[in-house]
Amino acid sequence: NRAQQDALLHAVENRTVVLIGATTENPYFEVNSALLSRSRVVELEHLSKDDIETLVRRALEAPQGLAGVYWADDEAVEAICMLSAGDARAALTSLELASQMASDNEPVEVPDRPGEKRIPITLADVETANPRTGLTYDKHGDMHYDVISAFIKSMRGSDPDAAVYWLARMIDAGEDPKFIARRIMIAASEDIGNADPQALLVAEAAFKATEVIGYPECRINLAQAAIYNALAPKSNACEAACAIATARVPTSTDLTSIRTTIRRAGWSSAIFPKASSAARSGSRRGAAGRNGASSRANATAREGRRRLMTKVRPSVS
Repeated sequence: NRAQQDALLHAVENRTVVLIGATTENPYFEVNSALLSRSRVVELEHLSKDDIETLVRRALEAPQGLAGVYWADDEAVEAICMLSAGDARAALTSLELASQMASDNEPVEVPDRPGEKRIPITLADVETANPRTGLTYDKHGDMHYDVISAFIKSMRGSDPDAAVYWLARMIDAGEDPKFIARRIMIAASEDIGNADPQALLVAEAAFKATEVIGYPECRINLAQAAIYNALAPKSNACEAACAIATARVPTSTDLTSIRTTIRRAGWSSAIFPKASSAARSGSRRGAAGRNGASSRANATAREGRRRLMTKVRPSVS
């Protein structure tokens, strides 16, 4: 904890203690900044597929491993590499379990080694040893934010297939459905806004359904809202207008004359001309430039709504 880290700080400072630590958490969040400034952070990456394959083939031959009793073809080794997802310990565990599954197989002659027979480890043995692939996910760590970021960017980029995939990743890991629903609601205003105001209503309905229904059925409501967001025309006008207005507030002049200004014609542009301009024109810029949804599609949707309103408006004699 923080108190223990503070107690170590003086000893690390005068070199009484050489601190070497390992953690699965993000050290920039969990370690005191003073201790971090006196340390060097080294991030250990996942092993590559080639590294895992080398490790597996070495384990098949090594005396500390399977000692040359078993043999695995390329298909089985590739499956172990894929299922391990860059984790050497997971690869060795899969190999060990697969060898136990294959122990009743009849020995066969090893290719490229005439006269040498070993017990074969097949793809079926590997799949039996790994009935379920556990994808990496943590509810409060980096992977939590990486996956939700990929989910949001998929909706923003108008890719419904990717959005549903990342949604399924979170659901499979047991992510809080209300957390997902909140992100969908934010995206409905941040990335779609008035280009399709219905998106916020769909997102709100999905959030309410999530609260009432819960898992597992609410996954359908979440998927519906995510797909709607992905397929909707995009506009960042609301976000852009808020950003401009927020940046203008600290530099605003004396506002004691607001009441007088409001009584004048064109008061909105008199108070804040840039914000009103951004709010009026930001929708067109956001639709064309932010997320790949064309401005033509947005214009077509607006024209369709205008025609519909023209048809249903009662005639005035």
